[in-house]
Amino acid sequence: MSNDDSPGALFKGQHNSLPVTLPPGPPWRRFGDERPKRPPYVVRPQDIDIVNTSLHLRRPLMVTGYPGVGKSSLAYAVAEDLGLGDVLHWPVNSRSVLSDALYRYDAVARLRDATLYQHRNAAPPPVEEYITLGPLGTALAAPPGRPRVLLIDELDKGDIDLPNDLLTVFEDGAFEIPELSRHSSATGLQHTRVGLTRTTRWHPPGKGDSTGLPDGERGREDEALGDVSGGWVHCREFPVVIITSNGERDFPPAFLRRCVRLFLDDPDQDHLTSVVEAQFARELGAADEQTTAAVQQLIATFSQAGQDGRLATDQLLNAIHLRLSHVALDPHVLEAVLRPLDDADTLP
Repeated sequence: MSNDDSPGALFKGQHNSLPVTLPPGPPWRRFGDERPKRPPYVVRPQDIDIVNTSLHLRRPLMVTGYPGVGKSSLAYAVAEDLGLGDVLHWPVNSRSVLSDALYRYDAVARLRDATLYQHRNAAPPPVEEYITLGPLGTALAAPPGRPRVLLIDELDKGDIDLPNDLLTVFEDGAFEIPELSRHSSATGLQHTRVGLTRTTRWHPPGKGDSTGLPDGERGREDEALGDVSGGWVHCREFPVVIITSNGERDFPPAFLRRCVRLFLDDPDQDHLTSVVEAQFARELGAADEQTTAAVQQLIATFSQAGQDGRLATDQLLNAIHLRLSHVALDPHVLEAVLRPLDDADTLP
């Protein structure tokens, strides 16, 4: 690949080179007017059984496994398979608190508008105009018969008290919005509606935000609002909750016993072959014997090197995309693409 004239040589380390047109990236790394396409999710039969168990019990599914094994992607596969619309995503970090997932109250905007409307001698907008339900709040506010899929990603990165805080909401199926409770007590208004979290689903430019509903139900204005009664949001249809963890710390037993737990094993060679065939069906169907053999060798090499979670499946897909794009996979290139995740980037 270091040869300037070799297939796939784009950057040549030379000055004043002519502009080049970059080839298409992998389907899952294309943006702009074309929606990124997630690699097809190939799931083992035994994992399907555990997912269905959580659906029947209306319990959160706690998914653990090494990085890159497909924990987060499982939520999108479940949503697509069940026709439940776009996934509500709450990525957890060390600063995350439960209120982030329940609702957001823009007190600054309300104070600013109150001053502005006072100068105009007009009544400011009601308090509910400044409240938006977060991903968990939106999931709990779903109408009966149309549950949402909520992905709580990397819960083990959150504060130590966060699982117990979540436990209370999951058990009660309800939460209070104090700003609306006070408003309800002061005005006697019991029922109101607040905005929902918009999903990050791709949409064509100029088409606006997505409500996250199945395609046949989009465009219904009332679906962009959630009901609040007396300052409380009450769950009428428990969401499909999928929680991921990299196993970086333990969770309280009280929290774990209320979850259905699934450990995603590292894929064996047969499973990897199924994943590759699903993702590159068209390309492999048109490939010659030499290319097919090279892909099979990559799978075998990856399967051997990827034991104990040292590699992620998408690294294999990246390598195969390069091979199918006629990029020469010299040893140093293959080493860079399939570099173990536990190989720290430290200076010698």
